[in-house]
Amino acid sequence: MIQSMTGFGQASLAFKEYQLQVELKSVNHRYLEMTIRLPRQWSRLEDAVKQRVRSSLQRGKLDAFVSIVRQTAENHVVTLDWSLAEAYYNAAQQLRTKFGLPDTLTIQDLLQIPELIKLGEPSNDVDPLLQDQMLSCLDEALVELNLMRQTEGKHLQTDLATRLAALRALHQSMQLLAPKVIEQYRQKLRIRLQDALEGIPYDEQRLLQEVALHIDRTNVDEELTRLESHFQQFSQLLQAIEPVGRKLDFLLQEMNREVNTIGSKANDSDLINDVVEMKAELEKMREQVQNIQ
Repeated sequence: MIQSMTGFGQASLAFKEYQLQVELKSVNHRYLEMTIRLPRQWSRLEDAVKQRVRSSLQRGKLDAFVSIVRQTAENHVVTLDWSLAEAYYNAAQQLRTKFGLPDTLTIQDLLQIPELIKLGEPSNDVDPLLQDQMLSCLDEALVELNLMRQTEGKHLQTDLATRLAALRALHQSMQLLAPKVIEQYRQKLRIRLQDALEGIPYDEQRLLQEVALHIDRTNVDEELTRLESHFQQFSQLLQAIEPVGRKLDFLLQEMNREVNTIGSKANDSDLINDVVEMKAELEKMREQVQNIQ
């Protein structure tokens, strides 16, 4: 099935205290190129995301935005340095006893002691279940992305099939013109040579051989035959299941080469017009094929 490289997909889900969202955007590219944007604390999941994408896409430039938001407050770990607190308290008691100070030590005084209380950061360990949920969310977004790429691919397939039919019509016109053009050229060339050799003895058989040699240089039968073969291959690829973008592009290059050769051999205005129209169609088709996976 023809698939475009342009698409968009998104998905979201809630898991425990987390809200997950994945957004995917893809455009055409020669290879598969990915830019993954994850929250900093979840950056270790990037390889897992890329592996999942590779199993679903073959070509295109993909931008992936993954949001993982915790709906409840983070659980911070608070630690108390008991030995430091005891040392400060004992020192305060000694000062009170020695100088006869009142016993006014409060909890506020203790909390002001540097390094007495330390606030630990939440654990950065990734919950395996959360990772599974995130990948499931990614899978949903990939499904939506591929559906859009397939829909766009159908439009491209229809357009290319229509343009291929136009190429076939021009090809048929060339096939009808080619023999007539050759015969007309043969007669003109023979007359010119006879006029040029008027009054000069010449070998009629040799003259015919020279005419045939020049005629062969303007014969486009081989190019037309190869074009027909390329048309058939192109039509078959439009029905293929696997990615065919590069193959289609190659065939269009070959078609263009054959048409250029026909143009260089053409000595008839009608045939040249067909060449110009065919080259215009091929250029439009190449633009479309650049977006096919």
